[in-house]
Amino acid sequence: MAGNVEAPAPAGPQHPPDRRARGGRAWEDAEHQAKRPRGSEDERRRLPKRKIVLLVAYAGKGYHGMQRNVGSSQFKTIEDDLVSALVRSGCIPENHGEDMRKMSFQRCARTDKGVSAAGQVVSLKVWLIDDILEKINSHLPSHIRILGRASQMRTHRRALDRLLLRRLLGPAGTCLSQSRPKPCRGLAAEARPETRGLPHPSCRGLKRVTGGFNSKNKCDARTYCYMLPTFAFAHKDRDVQDETYRLSPETLQQVNRLLACYKGTHNFHNFTSQKGPQEPSARRYILEMLCEEPFVREGLEFAVIRVKGQSFMTHQIRKMVGLVVAIVKGYAPESALERSWGEEKVDVPKAPGLGLVLERVHFEKYNQRFGNDGLHEPLDWAQEEGKVAAFKEEHIYPTIVSTERDERSMAQWLSTLPVHDFNATALAAAGTGAKVSSPQEGSGGDEDTD
Repeated sequence: MAGNVEAPAPAGPQHPPDRRARGGRAWEDAEHQAKRPRGSEDERRRLPKRKIVLLVAYAGKGYHGMQRNVGSSQFKTIEDDLVSALVRSGCIPENHGEDMRKMSFQRCARTDKGVSAAGQVVSLKVWLIDDILEKINSHLPSHIRILGRASQMRTHRRALDRLLLRRLLGPAGTCLSQSRPKPCRGLAAEARPETRGLPHPSCRGLKRVTGGFNSKNKCDARTYCYMLPTFAFAHKDRDVQDETYRLSPETLQQVNRLLACYKGTHNFHNFTSQKGPQEPSARRYILEMLCEEPFVREGLEFAVIRVKGQSFMTHQIRKMVGLVVAIVKGYAPESALERSWGEEKVDVPKAPGLGLVLERVHFEKYNQRFGNDGLHEPLDWAQEEGKVAAFKEEHIYPTIVSTERDERSMAQWLSTLPVHDFNATALAAAGTGAKVSSPQEGSGGDEDTD
């Protein structure tokens, strides 16, 4: 009938097809899409997807390191529990848990079996759900915790262009040098009226990071600590495990003198199984290494060795500690330390992994470039130091103390020191040959796995 005939569609450009029809993802630019009723199935996928940085702490006992082995359920890792919590909290799709490259996942250090961390940092892309930190932690065991977070935040380009022009020209188009400079509050703060409706980092408890931030590549130094009972430094003539032993100031001074020898750049091919003496990547730079004053826990005296370096190879720190312990106890001559940096093969003992803790990762170059540009914030985690200290006191230190008492890992390792040949020569090592590294071994922070 004439009354029911539909009017022809108006001339002009048609609406573009759905983003998914041309290969896009509907949740990547949620702010430009039409709003749907709250509670719909697609609501979570319309959330903004952003690069975030998480400060992670964990007690490593019972885990086979940090890095996940997809498809292998035999050896549980920290990332197994972390990825499961990310999926269950609604931060990432389930298929991203199977292929972590889809969320651009990177970690600063691949800690080894049994090694703990108080300041591990990972970066990844997630949906920015409400109360994201609390929801992730609700699906994690108590000995794994997210203590802090940072996020890539977006600001309108036109607003930033206007602000940059204002900074360059000053008020009324005059040169900035001819006008009185005003205090720098940061472009993000000035942009707030012009970018109303966008989440501000202070409102969400997030720090800004650059869109291409990569936790592994941007990390320029790492600090580890190694907690051990001080009877490890007792002379070899004493009982292997003398709980009454107390570290004397003279012995502590000797320990620190030997540890200071590690500072600078050396060839650490003898401190890992991954490198040959001729490989440039075996040279590593140590910024500092020292043993702090001892303290008593549950009647047993402990000390903490702290080391900061650009990057470390597999087992490097444990072997650095092991060689110093062997020298102090009288099993190895002090000359073994300098000889270990040469081309000849030196038998370097590897201390237990129980007491090793990733204390902190450093982004000093990143902070210098972006930390005070007005758009981003430095990644120093100063506000989270209280949480980090509390986690160590509640989970990491008690685990080390109780495990040492129950399993006597340090005492058992000390009993193996007499079988090491610390006077091995290049002639004796010639028969073993140097290992040829595979292309995957690379250099730099890629192998930070201690």
